Amino acid sequence: MTRPADFVRSVFRDTAIAHGRFADASSQTVVAAAEAIIRSLAGGGKVLAFGNGGSASDAQHLVAELVGRFEHERRGLAAVALTADSSVLTAIANDYGYARVFARQIEALGNKGDVAFGISTSGRSPNVALALAAARARGLVTIALTGRDGGELGSEVDIHLNVAEDSTARIQEVHRTVLHAICSLIDQHQP
Repeated sequence: MTRPADFVRSVFRDTAIAHGRFADASSQTVVAAAEAIIRSLAGGGKVLAFGNGGSASDAQHLVAELVGRFEHERRGLAAVALTADSSVLTAIANDYGYARVFARQIEALGNKGDVAFGISTSGRSPNVALALAAARARGLVTIALTGRDGGELGSEVDIHLNVAEDSTARIQEVHRTVLHAICSLIDQHQP
């Protein structure tokens, strides 16, 4: 039986390895995602972020860092988490079905030049896929942050950030670091 302290060390080692693999394979894609967001914000656009479960909290975390601040004092940046308004979510789910909870909000709030930032650990969330399709139809820049093989989302977006790991925990840990790296790059371009 593995001692608890050895198990904890293995978790941290596995996380570090997953981070290293992603950094080696996808650093330039992280830069591309940050640059797309910077362009959108500079042009008066906004970020619309969404996902389910842990990915919903990641979407809200990203928006909090943009609207509030990340590591440096700067003006608030336009961003909305489509996961945060329980009245909107439940009304849309009740009237249109859960698969439409984000797409309907994209249709209401999204404008050409905005960024739709969908997060899905599996890359297979139907409601995230429908929202990204609605975003493409409206002329938004689409970014997907996924895991495993990226699923259907990866092939249907402008920028695909894929953490090609099998463990949900490792994927979500790298996702949080990806979001922080994007926020750091955005901070570097703000007055």
